[in-house]
Amino acid sequence: MAQPEMTASAEAEGKPGAIARFLSPYRRPEMVAMLVLGFASGLPLYLFYSKTSIWLREMGIERSTIGFFYWIGLAYTLKWIWAPIIDKVRVPNLTNAVGHRRSWMIVSITGTVLGLILLSGADPTSGLGMVLIGAGLVAFSGATLDVSIDAWRIESAPTDQQANMAAAYSLGYRGALITSNFGLVIAGTTSWGISFLTMAAAMAICAALVLKMKEPPRPAGATLASTDSFAKRAYRLFAEPFSQVAKRYGTLLIPIVLLVLIYRTSDFTMGVMAGPLYIDLGYATEVIGAIQTGPGVLAIFIGLFLGGAIANWIGVLPSLIVGAILTLVTNGAYAWFAAVAPTDGSNLLALTAAICADNIAGGFVTTVFIAYLSGLVDPANAATQYALFSSLYAFVNKFVAGFSGLMVDTVGYVWFFLITSSYAIPAGLLVIVLMRMQKRRGSVVSDDT
Repeated sequence: MAQPEMTASAEAEGKPGAIARFLSPYRRPEMVAMLVLGFASGLPLYLFYSKTSIWLREMGIERSTIGFFYWIGLAYTLKWIWAPIIDKVRVPNLTNAVGHRRSWMIVSITGTVLGLILLSGADPTSGLGMVLIGAGLVAFSGATLDVSIDAWRIESAPTDQQANMAAAYSLGYRGALITSNFGLVIAGTTSWGISFLTMAAAMAICAALVLKMKEPPRPAGATLASTDSFAKRAYRLFAEPFSQVAKRYGTLLIPIVLLVLIYRTSDFTMGVMAGPLYIDLGYATEVIGAIQTGPGVLAIFIGLFLGGAIANWIGVLPSLIVGAILTLVTNGAYAWFAAVAPTDGSNLLALTAAICADNIAGGFVTTVFIAYLSGLVDPANAATQYALFSSLYAFVNKFVAGFSGLMVDTVGYVWFFLITSSYAIPAGLLVIVLMRMQKRRGSVVSDDT
């Protein structure tokens, strides 16, 4: 009996441990590239949606103006319009030099750098013209970069490694959050101009690193044929990927689209006023940045891991219900924060608790919602269709968020956060309805995807 035990032990020693098996996919060069690309994708978004609002409020810009300024970010919701062009049209000269996907990344990052340079020299108190141009260039370039990165990820790894690629991307994305929060510290200790220039330099480094990445092979027929007629080119670019979605889901597409549209509404509408709330409560810019960079980032990581673990345990759709509940509770906690926090910026515990609770819920919801969107996509048209779904879910949310400043001016911060947190209730109920409809139709979209 002793010999078999020794053999089993020897065999076990010859196999990699559980941790080694878990980490082995992340040793591939593509995973390191995803860290960089996640950072490059996240930095423009974080700078535009959260940090710019703090800058404008600190400069004395009215809350209603800041809310309408948020509409510039609609570029992220409309990226599906030009996504087919990025998918199939070559960048003159540059594509031959560095490849199709990397050429579009370089163009997008260059636009982001130029936009940040414009913002560094802008003065909101003397007019918003230069601010609008710079922010618009950052938003448009960032949205274009997102499409390029999604396509690169899909083409650079097989299907069974896409989850690992997404995990590496998310880690880089959170690195961008840390860097953007560090930008607040720079702004508080030096100036906003220096902060924007520092962020521009970080993006320029990403462009240089893109040149070190491997260009993925182009799928057959991915580029438009020069012999195709104009009508055939237009159909392949704009009609084919989207008509395929309608054929795949039929009438089930209606509740799917509704869920995609409203699931993140609570986060989007409350998020744009979180920064102005911190300033109006008397918190210093560098204090906000330090809390968001330290415990705030740790809270996001906790939320991300919880989302992945619970989604693997109970499935994606049930996890969406859990996420809706977390959103209702944690976003509603901002109403408590607005009610009890003094206006001298002295209650750091309340600020930390509000930020961390919201970030845990945000990390959780981000994980499960991206998993849900990924399950909706057909691999044959993954880049364009993912751009469609990821744009749809933000369109209504960002439009509604544009009125957030007016809502605060009308009802105050407490009622504003109570109202926006309640948006999670219909989202959760719609998930339940969709689960029942899919069960009756034989689970057209599995809740395990």
